[in-house]
Amino acid sequence: MKFVTGESKKPATYQDIAEGGLNNRPVSLRGAVHALRDMGGVTFLTLRLARGAVQCVCPPGALPQGLREECCVELSGTVRGEPRAPGGFEIAVESVAVLSRPAAPMPVSLGKRRLDLHLDTELPLRPVVLRHPRERAVFKIQEGLVRAFRDYLTGEGFTEIHTPKIVHAGAEGGSNIFKLDYFGKKACLTQSPQLYKQTMAGVFHRVFEVGPVFRAEKHATPRHLNEYTGLDFEMGYIDSFYDIIEMEAGYLRHAMALLAREYRLELDLLGVELPAMDQIPCLRFDAAKRLAAEKYGCQIRDPYDLEPEEEARIGQYVKEELDSDFVFVTHYPSKKRPFYAMDDPDDARYTLSFDLLFRGLEVTTGGQRIHSWAAQTAKMEARGMDPAEFESYLMIHRHGMPPHGGLGIGLERLTMQLCGLDNIRYASLFPRDRTRMVP
Repeated sequence: MKFVTGESKKPATYQDIAEGGLNNRPVSLRGAVHALRDMGGVTFLTLRLARGAVQCVCPPGALPQGLREECCVELSGTVRGEPRAPGGFEIAVESVAVLSRPAAPMPVSLGKRRLDLHLDTELPLRPVVLRHPRERAVFKIQEGLVRAFRDYLTGEGFTEIHTPKIVHAGAEGGSNIFKLDYFGKKACLTQSPQLYKQTMAGVFHRVFEVGPVFRAEKHATPRHLNEYTGLDFEMGYIDSFYDIIEMEAGYLRHAMALLAREYRLELDLLGVELPAMDQIPCLRFDAAKRLAAEKYGCQIRDPYDLEPEEEARIGQYVKEELDSDFVFVTHYPSKKRPFYAMDDPDDARYTLSFDLLFRGLEVTTGGQRIHSWAAQTAKMEARGMDPAEFESYLMIHRHGMPPHGGLGIGLERLTMQLCGLDNIRYASLFPRDRTRMVP
């Protein structure tokens, strides 16, 4: 009989070697053969690890017969400093054991510094293209953004929650809903955890969630997906919607510091320049539109919303005039905000809400919510909605809710802008859009 204790041995990593603690010491590594270069009396093998790749110098006879790219191997040797090698070190190989061999050659060469594939060529090959160092670096940075979100909010007294993704009605309204047959009943995929996280703000006061969001929008743009990952939080007992803005600014500051400290390998590989996080300007919606229109000589066509070109111009204005990559645009018109958005008590045409633009693209929407039962039902009725259809949601208002608010961050958009990608699909492992359900 065998018993297990939960103990396991952590393999040596790229970081262990790069930090210099293993210099002149034996090491055993497992990974994939990323590239092979036969130089006559010696062969250079690039071993791709879970993170990073290591140059290995193999003497004659050290390599198994038929070894080629994408063979999975276990390699033993000695670490030694070498200024000319990537990372300043290499492995003097003593033995290589093949763990598995590919059945077919790769459809693309991963040994190139850049793949430079057209998006329509790359996405069908995603399962193997993601092995490329630059491709996977995007998702290590994305990992850092999520890790920072969890760490920061947990430290600020938030509780992580997990809300349903199959719901009976949309949280945002409109027709952009994926409908389902749920055992003979009408259902849909959630547009947002909004109604549930509001509910939980009355339970834990501060809550957050990282989860999928579904929008049945027939877009075919570089900035839209039909399934994306939302970073959501909701705060109870707020004094104003600026409490929410400050919390997001704190998260972003924490995230950029974490990336600078622990993700330098990926940042350097992609040439990412982290934005300065000393302070973020806030501009009212109407002022932001006017300032950008005046500076760049453009007409305001839609007084109730920001067009993508306007977002880009506002981002450019803020960068040139205020030297910031971010700007909070506040007080959006009530006409374009959801039924739960609190109207500005000083001017009901506007709401106590905001978007965060990052380098000219909206990455966050948030604001203060209506907490009064009378005010919420009145706004629903004014919009032609039937409060009876939201009975379980309105239960929280009927029985008392604190002043509260929150936001949702689009993880893929934040990743795309940070990494300088020109299409959001590059920031999604396996993107879902109008035409794509595989891989």
